[in-house]
Amino acid sequence: QVQLVESGGGLVQAGGSLRLSCAASGSIFSIYAMGWYRQAPGKQREMVATSTNGGITNYADSVKGCFTISRDNAKNTVYLQMDSLKPEDTAVYYCNANTIVPVTPQKYRELEVWGQGTLVTVSS
Repeated sequence: QVQLVESGGGLVQAGGSLRLSCAASGSIFSIYAMGWYRQAPGKQREMVATSTNGGITNYADSVKGCFTISRDNAKNTVYLQMDSLKPEDTAVYYCNANTIVPVTPQKYRELEVWGQGTLVTVSS
């Protein structure tokens, strides 16, 4: 079992900042990518930012220059620093991890895991 626990959401005024955290725990052999997605009311879930073990990051055009993703691989944790927040950033933010988990002592498989979501509300 692998779990992702998110924290850091809340209510902030436009122009403010928030920092989201997501820690992975459980029987994990390795994590090769982690990221953040969001879903606003009435909209589909969309990618916000992702980060691979090789240090490659990818951002949605709408957050480039304002959001920064970072990882602490030793702690299996990913962060999302969100600056200059806008009301349109209001959404439930979900953490995602692409992991390798043991099935048997000699066998492994890929497992994609999602967090439970944390609400970010930006008031105008």
